[in-house]
Amino acid sequence: MPATKSGSSWFQRYLLPGFAFKAVVIGGGYATGRELAEFFLPSGPRGGLMAIFLAMIIWSAVCAVTFCLAYATKSWNYRTFFQNLLGPFWVIFEVCYLLFIILILAVFGAAAGAIGTALLGWPALVGTLSLIACISFVTTYGTASVERLFKWVSIFLYAVYAIFVVLSFFAFGDRILVNLAAPAPHEGWVLGGFTYAGYNVVGAVIILPVLRHLTSNKNAIIAGVLAGPFAMIPALLFFICMIAYYPQIGSEPLPSDFLLKRLNFPAFHYLFQLMIFLALLESGTGCVHAFNERIAEAYAARKGGTLSKSARLWITGALLLGSIFLAARFGLVTLIARGYRGLAYMFLAVFVLPVMTVGVWQLYARRKATRSVAVSP
Repeated sequence: MPATKSGSSWFQRYLLPGFAFKAVVIGGGYATGRELAEFFLPSGPRGGLMAIFLAMIIWSAVCAVTFCLAYATKSWNYRTFFQNLLGPFWVIFEVCYLLFIILILAVFGAAAGAIGTALLGWPALVGTLSLIACISFVTTYGTASVERLFKWVSIFLYAVYAIFVVLSFFAFGDRILVNLAAPAPHEGWVLGGFTYAGYNVVGAVIILPVLRHLTSNKNAIIAGVLAGPFAMIPALLFFICMIAYYPQIGSEPLPSDFLLKRLNFPAFHYLFQLMIFLALLESGTGCVHAFNERIAEAYAARKGGTLSKSARLWITGALLLGSIFLAARFGLVTLIARGYRGLAYMFLAVFVLPVMTVGVWQLYARRKATRSVAVSP
């Protein structure tokens, strides 16, 4: 890719942030369709589509403001970002974030174990350890390694979803069109869109390390606006396929398996499960890398050095093993899962509300100050 004088390419400035945001929000529930059934399908086919577009708009707006604020304050990790946004109250976000990653890494590990068991007959522990090993390998080599993962996995993921739509229209496209045209209740689509958007919008600050390539406010705004569509395109495609079996698919624990069995294409079934594993990998990697970068920034401030690869590996391993095995052993997964919506509302309180009020005001004040300096004699 041609690079600018600053060393960043157009891909890194405009597309990479959206790919990264998609990476951290997709996770296991999105990739299997379970979250789509939970938040969008209850509003019916057309109501679900409206909720998807609403969530996409919210993501684009929050990402655009977040990226602009990160660029203005040179905040490339969540600790610095929230110190600038919340002052001494920044630690509140970190507490919420640690609870969040304990939950999702535990869920991701369990999902990886289930994939290994279903496809290859492995014990669940083997699939879990495979995910841990892959996340550890990628995060050990820092931001550049994580960015390459986001890029290539995103291309593969979009291709798999595109194939999925084509196969679905060949197999049961008539059902999709009939159910989409049929009258159905669409109440609750606004709540569904807002809830799902708030549930995942924390991804905007998780991906701050990849924003270091931004060179202007224009970059930040365009990258933020694109992040919403990039993250929602796979969901939109998947949801369209799910419409074929509305409403019964809404009660399926794994809507993806429900549809794949009806495609009756074993080779693609394996390909889709590989895509889910890679979705788990990039989501887990994004969350762990954000934590690594927060520690690296604190280490550099105190010691004046760079966090070594071995240190990154040990931190990643401890975080993953602690999240997956201690949470399962002491019941933390169940405890946190019951309060997960509450945790999402906490993110709305400590992130979305401040960034869309205080953050917008800070950007306005900075712009006003810049103009005043420019016009002064």
